Amino acid sequence: MAKQSVLESLYRTPVGHALARRAGLSDPPVLRRGRRLPDGPVALVDLGGAGIVAEALRQAGIARLAEPVLDLPELRRTEDSGRERAPAYAAPVGAVVIDATAVRTLAELEGVRRALRPALRGVEASGRIIMVGTDADALEGLEAKATAQALDGINRTVGKELRRGATTNLIRLRAGTEAAELRSTVSFLLEGRSAYVNGQTWRVGPPKPGDAPDAGDDPARPFTGRIVAVTGAARGIGAEIARVFARGGASVVLVDVPASGESLARVANEVRGSALHLDVTAADAAQRLTRHVVERHGPQARLWAVVHNAGITRDKLLVNLDERRWAQVLEVNLAAELRMNPVLLDEGVPGALGPRGRIVGIASTSGVAGNRGQANYAASKAGVMGLVWAQAAELRDRAVTVNAVAPGFIETDMTAAIPFVQREVFRRTSSLGQGGLPVDVAETIAYLCEPASGGVDGQIIRVCGQNLVGA
Repeated sequence: MAKQSVLESLYRTPVGHALARRAGLSDPPVLRRGRRLPDGPVALVDLGGAGIVAEALRQAGIARLAEPVLDLPELRRTEDSGRERAPAYAAPVGAVVIDATAVRTLAELEGVRRALRPALRGVEASGRIIMVGTDADALEGLEAKATAQALDGINRTVGKELRRGATTNLIRLRAGTEAAELRSTVSFLLEGRSAYVNGQTWRVGPPKPGDAPDAGDDPARPFTGRIVAVTGAARGIGAEIARVFARGGASVVLVDVPASGESLARVANEVRGSALHLDVTAADAAQRLTRHVVERHGPQARLWAVVHNAGITRDKLLVNLDERRWAQVLEVNLAAELRMNPVLLDEGVPGALGPRGRIVGIASTSGVAGNRGQANYAASKAGVMGLVWAQAAELRDRAVTVNAVAPGFIETDMTAAIPFVQREVFRRTSSLGQGGLPVDVAETIAYLCEPASGGVDGQIIRVCGQNLVGA
């Protein structure tokens, strides 16, 4: 861990903390994490949908549905001050789920507004707002398509207006999506697993043929009997990814460079997985990984998922960025994945991905928005996003999904080396007022890899607390 600066040491004292609070730097909310549902009931606001959202909630085990109150007066006066206040629920609710799948016109957005106003004051700490709309590609007419996109703007704005660790996210349903395909996403967003995912939008659709969830899968341990490989697994986010998959029942293959041998072995022992000392930039990296799977798990063994977590930074302003630093970052962060995936996707290679498989890459908010001094890193991470979109389209007829997460400011040993003031800026400018934790990234990756998440394909999910570095 990086040594604390004098300024940070002062901030950690009672006096420094009190001064910071007087300057407006209040303590950030404590976020609800793990497989915890909200404490209060879930309010379902149905704006004329076909019942898919209600059924998905039922399948997710949400039995405490509260009746939403939408007929409150637009404004009411408080008795003490006479000032007007927006309507609110009489008692806090754990989550508000808005079924906007039937919304097609700008006038119908009024229903969304009326549902959201009491929700902004009415959800509990670490509560959830989930909007479910129809993907614009499944709609006819300019107004319907424009209205579908308007939901995204509402969602991102509400994320910035919520307080006390509450979050909002928007799911867009593709044509033909059923409740069973929506369930894993609804569960993820309601639970504490999605603590640092806020103001985001992604698509859910029908799974590809052959990718239907197994009836015997345990939602709490969805990876039982499945093998997952994680690169860059010796420390930080990679180690936490391995832990989350192991808790979900997976046999984890932990991959990292030989120099990380001691720390890699320690994490592998902790999760009862196997360690593979491997530089992912090696020409035969994928072949060595698949051989390891066969040697450890038998000749018929297949990978269920591969998480391409290995990555490096070599930050310099572009004017000072030499060829070596440029190439190193692109090689580890992007080129290695490009080389490995064709082998891992080859059904004729023992130990490669099985008929139903999951590939997850690690993008970054720097790849979305750019960031000063990170031209090489931003290029590599934007390239990961491009690879996801292209490969998902390429594999549209095969029951394999390809997705990525884009972390923002995550509290790791690497970010601990950033100067204190700069770190505080990154933390405080997120809508949640804090940095994320490695487990937040890991939980999102695990959600993408669940057997029940076959309808989530070609998506980039930002795990950033709604903070775009560089934007």
